Order: sequence, then C-alpha cells, then structure tokens
Amino acid sequence: MNALTTPTSPTPTTSGPPQRSRLLLRDVLRLGTTGLRTRPTRAVLSALGIAIGIAAMIAVVGTSSSSQARLNEQLSQLGTNLLTATAGTSFTGEQTSLPPDALGKVTLIEGVESASSTAILPESVYRSPLSDAAATGGITTMVADHDLLNVTSTEVRSGTWLNDATAGLPTVVLGDTAAARLGVVTPGTQVWLGGQYFTVIGILEPSALTPELDTAALVGAGVADELFGYDGSPTTIYERSADDAVEAVRSLLAPTISPQAPDEVDVSRPSDALAAQSAANDAYTGLLLGLGSIALLVGGIGVANTMIISVLERRREIGLRRALGATRHHILVQFLAEALLLSALGGIFGSLLGAAATGVMGLINSWPFALPPAAIAVAVGATLLIGAIAGLYPAVRAARTPPTAALNS
Repeated sequence: MNALTTPTSPTPTTSGPPQRSRLLLRDVLRLGTTGLRTRPTRAVLSALGIAIGIAAMIAVVGTSSSSQARLNEQLSQLGTNLLTATAGTSFTGEQTSLPPDALGKVTLIEGVESASSTAILPESVYRSPLSDAAATGGITTMVADHDLLNVTSTEVRSGTWLNDATAGLPTVVLGDTAAARLGVVTPGTQVWLGGQYFTVIGILEPSALTPELDTAALVGAGVADELFGYDGSPTTIYERSADDAVEAVRSLLAPTISPQAPDEVDVSRPSDALAAQSAANDAYTGLLLGLGSIALLVGGIGVANTMIISVLERRREIGLRRALGATRHHILVQFLAEALLLSALGGIFGSLLGAAATGVMGLINSWPFALPPAAIAVAVGATLLIGAIAGLYPAVRAARTPPTAALNS
C-alpha cells in the first residue's frame, strides 16, 4: 500500500516597508575626513582662518581675565579701605591748604585705624649741583611721617625708611621712579636737594595705591623744619579704616578737617582709580573681541568657499556614490561633517594658540594665568556653529546634484 505523503505548506513570508539606510558614526567620520586627507594643504589653510579668529578671541579674554585676577590680587593685598584727603580750591579758585592739626583731627574720627600725611616742599632735587636747574625730572620733594609706609602699604626695596634718628638729618628716601630718573641705584648715594647734599638712605618699591610716592623725594619733618621752614601743614592725609566704616569715615573727613569750608577738601579712594582702570580695560577688551569676531567670520567664509570648491571638484564622486545607492541624506551628512571637522580643527588649534598667547602675556607682565574654561567651550562651540552654517549650502548643493549630471560632468 502506497504511503500517503502530506505536502508541506510553504513558510509564510511577511513583507513590510523597506528600512531606511543610515550611516554609522564611524562612517560619517571616515567620509568627513576624506576631503581633508586628500587635500591637506587646502584644509590646513582653511582651518587657519578659523584658528586666527578663535586665537584672537581666546587671547583677548584670557589676557583680560589674567589682568583682572592680578588687580583683584593687588586689592586683596593692599586693601580698599585707604582714603586720601587733599587740599582743594576755594570758591574763588585759589589753592587752599590743610590746617596743621588736620592729621590729629582725622585720628579722632570713629572707625579710623591709622593715619599719616605728606607735605609738598617747594624744593627741587638734582643728581648734582651741576645739573640743569630746569631738568627737575618731575620729582617732588615731600615731608613724610614715620608711619607713612604702613598706612599706604608701600615697601622699601633697598636701604631703610626714615626714623627718629634720620628724620632730623639731611637724608632722603626716593620713590621708585624718582630713583630711576636720578640714576640712583643703591643707598649711600648723595643728591642735591634744596641747595645742599642729602644722602639717600632708601629706595621704595612702586606703590600701587599711591603712585605720587613713586616720583617723590621724601625727607623727615625735623630737617624740613630746620632747613626749609616747614610749618607743619600737610598736603595729603592718608587714612585707613575698617572695611565696613569706609563710607562713614569718607563722609566725615572733609567736615572734620575743615569745618568752615568742607568743600575745599578733596576726599578720594585710591582703589577706585584701579577699578576705573579695569573698567577701561574691559571696554578695550570688548573692542578687541569685536575684531576677533570679524576675523572668525572671515574664516567661516573661507570654509564655505573651500566646501563649494570641493563639491565642484568631486561631482563624479558624488554621482558614483549616488549610483551605488547613497541617498541625498548620505551626501548631505558627508559634506556637512567635512565642514564641521574642518571648523573643529581650526577651533581646537586656535584655542591652543590663544591659551599659549595668554600664558606668554601673563609671564611678561607677571600676571596669574586665568583663562575661563567657559571661554574655550564657547569658542569651540562658535566654530562648530560657523562650520555648520558655512557648510550647509555646499552640502545641500551636493545632495541635490542628479547622479547622471554628476557622472557626465
């Protein structure tokens, strides 16, 4: 008996919409670097335009931040609680003077921790009696109190400061600039002051809060009284107070020194001048950032030009890839990735170059290195944005090129 065989039914197949092909990240990177690897000189020159703009911006931000860090460091060391009171002008425009007891009155103000004063003498100082009388070098002769350096946070670079023993003798302490203009390098040198020789016993460091001391020749009150008839009236009073009492003391200084005419006393805060200088530097920084942005824009135009030329030169490559199954999306991604990689290359190199420039400027000016990490992140992000914008049109143009037209070109 023949066996009956049961025919097997075929396995049912399911059909669905075709899956869209997609490029993996490694494929995108490989395709994006194709144009860069085959034309390295052009890629380097295009990236250099981006790098110059980014380097300029990073260097400007880094230099400004380093300068600001140095200023903050100075202010933390010197303090912002120093006030100065100087004689102003009267209602008729005449120069006034502070009373001899002004310093004593200031020390009685509540909140004042220390005070000192200087007085300008109408005497000139020269290197020798043979020097030209008109060549004063802008050096001012001043009478100084013994505690002046403590109040103004000024230090002696070499030699010693005035004391009870030297203040009555023909001795002088020179500011940093005054010593340089007189050609005095070490203490012990003699200078011609007020018609006789004075011995230099000290040279000061530059004074950040009181730059008028840099161009001063400072003598004691005793010798000033004996030789030049000093009457004890100060020209400038320096005062230190607690940080929380600065504004209160500031409002009381003028009425205390001159109750009859407080408007004739000028009160200032030296640290405000440093802050104003910082504000001016910030405005200058904004100008330089604008110039760096223009350079970055020019670099972006260079990237766009490079990508357009690359599309024109690689039309056959585009046609061949389309004929082998690449979609418009694949071509778009390829050329857009190439533009982004080109911009990223310029951005990274420019960031490194800008950071190096910041370090060199800090080294030259003795500034701390203070480059905000956010600046580098923003710079690289800006390059990628510019690269995307610059490469978008060439990428769209490449994607829209018909395969037959590309192969026949």
